[in-house]
Amino acid sequence: MAAPLCVEVEFGGGAELLFDGVKKQQVTFSGQEGPWDIQNLLVWIKKNLLKKQPELFIQGDSMRPGILVLINDSDWEQLGELDYQLWDQDSILFISTLHGG
Repeated sequence: MAAPLCVEVEFGGGAELLFDGVKKQQVTFSGQEGPWDIQNLLVWIKKNLLKKQPELFIQGDSMRPGILVLINDSDWEQLGELDYQLWDQDSILFISTLHGG
């Protein structure tokens, strides 16, 4: 059995409104066989944290355009996007870049 994995998940730029205004959470995964990647995390977030309007956060199996994803302060596009393997104590920040006018 895999060791527990603890990551910090943070939402900003208005994305936190989809999560009942909660901006930051520590999430611990335990007992799963094999590694966790961002794809697994997104499925888990949609199932367990997302409170409303999933279409404003997730599109298909990935992030909706207009959501910037930073992993340990680096753009996820530089780290493999959905295939990035999560490590203990990683920090994942989702920032909405979509704004009303």
